[in-house]
Amino acid sequence: MIRSSEGFLTTHTGSLPRPRQLVDLYAARSVGEAVDEHELARLGREALQDSVRQQIECGLDVINNGEQQREGFFLYAQRKMSGFGGVWRRWARADVERYPDYKLLLDLQSKVPGRAAVSNFAPPKVVDAIRYLEPDSAFDEARDLSKVLEGRAGQYAEGFLTAPSPGIIAAACRNEYYASDRDYLKALAEALRHEYKAVIDSGFVLQIDCPDLALEHHVSFHEAGEAKFLDFVEQVVGTINDAIRDLPRDRIRMHVCWGNYEGPHDCDVPLQTIWPVIRRAQVGGFVLPFANARHAHEMRVLQKMPLADDQVIVAGVIDVLTNFVEHPEVVADRIEKMTEFVADPAQVLAGTDCGFDTSAGMGRVAPDVVWAKLRSLVEGARIASQRVRSHAKHD
Repeated sequence: MIRSSEGFLTTHTGSLPRPRQLVDLYAARSVGEAVDEHELARLGREALQDSVRQQIECGLDVINNGEQQREGFFLYAQRKMSGFGGVWRRWARADVERYPDYKLLLDLQSKVPGRAAVSNFAPPKVVDAIRYLEPDSAFDEARDLSKVLEGRAGQYAEGFLTAPSPGIIAAACRNEYYASDRDYLKALAEALRHEYKAVIDSGFVLQIDCPDLALEHHVSFHEAGEAKFLDFVEQVVGTINDAIRDLPRDRIRMHVCWGNYEGPHDCDVPLQTIWPVIRRAQVGGFVLPFANARHAHEMRVLQKMPLADDQVIVAGVIDVLTNFVEHPEVVADRIEKMTEFVADPAQVLAGTDCGFDTSAGMGRVAPDVVWAKLRSLVEGARIASQRVRSHAKHD
């Protein structure tokens, strides 16, 4: 995993806008309608090519496939693994429940005519043994991305691919088969290990998406209490460490967030509460959201409980839930602020708070605005790099 040795590098968190036609097919399939799978695959490959092109044109350094060939950052697992069936409604979000007026508004927004989307809050259940169906298929996205990147050497610095935490699948997909949550997590981790290993064996950085390590405090555990939630976090981190036990730490980064939705977020667990456990993960970097109004101040947690010298932080400096295009000077200020809380500025990369379209059609930012925000990210990183070099010269 490269460091910002010659200036602040830029990346993002995974999902990028999908074309409307592709979203429509994913949405139709998610509610049980028959779709042309060959057409869906074709559109996915075309969307991948376009996403890579636009990332490079924006000037991003560490890029991926935009998750174009998935209907959602974890929902795609039901098509790769056995054991899934039926559907259920996820637990309510504690912060949303506290505000009836907001809850009504949220419900109205979800019923906009013509809006097709795949919901993360109506996932499948697990009703049988989890098993990765075709191990070689774990390489599919990596093969496709590698093919698109052929001939583009020098146009970007590094590639990455995402895979979900066993914890987010365990929290989202109700267990109706395994005797214990620990057994369920272990089975998921053994299946996901195929994907973790495939990403790294294909030459890409692996990003493990772990919103469960923060989000589930105010979803699955908002009635159970903090102690039980922290037990869950410890179990998940331990399970992930086992799943990546012989994979190179410096090729793995972990994304943690409090949920990619606009809401009060005043029931979010503080970063300082979960960070002592999360930092036990045997990974080379973390991707954390610091652009939003609820968690921007938590950069300083990394000063109290610092990164290891060989780790990096991808600091979220772009909000993925507003159509405001951050001014490059604001982005630069946020990046510079982050350097106050790490030992070495080279440990800081600039990124986004979360994905722009974590499940197909659920993104709140218009596609053309997304690309404008990413161009601002790149320009802000350039400004911050100049400032930090200037400061170093005068020190």
